[in-house]
This record gives sequence, C-alpha cells and structure tokens, in this order.
Amino acid sequence: MYLHLGQETILRTRDILGVFDLDTATISKHTRDFLAKAEHEGRVTNVSPELPKSFIVTAGGDVFISQISAATLKKRSGFVDALSTDIK
Repeated sequence: MYLHLGQETILRTRDILGVFDLDTATISKHTRDFLAKAEHEGRVTNVSPELPKSFIVTAGGDVFISQISAATLKKRSGFVDALSTDIK
C-alpha cells in the first residue's frame, strides 16, 4: 500500500519506519541532531513550501518533511489497513 504525504509525494507503507509530529518530536536533542545530520547528508526532502507539521523516516534513511499532520497521516494509513482487513 501507499501513503500520500502531500503535493506529489507518495511512499510505500512498507518503507516507512515512522511518522513523527515536528512540534513534539523535536523537543529531544537527539531528534534535532538526527534531522540536522540527515539534512547535512542531503537525505531530507521537503514535500511542500507550507508550514511543516510532520516528518517521515524511511527504511532507506531518507526523511520527508510534510505539511500534513502526523495524526492525519496515521488516519490515512489506518484507513488503508481497515480496508484490507474488510476484504478478507
């Protein structure tokens, strides 16, 4: 399955390690260091020029910054899971 992150960016759900809220996750120095290192290495993609609300980390180490909230992305991914369980 796929998860739409905003604009024209879509990721396979199996490649996603985590979806994080920028406001709460960046309180930790470890998270800020991780994001700074990823940006320095060129692994950060900003999905939209709008105000960022979440970031998504993939198994390949890439980070996507999205204007869509982590809660909304979670709902979207859960909706897909619910559909697949109803079909069985």
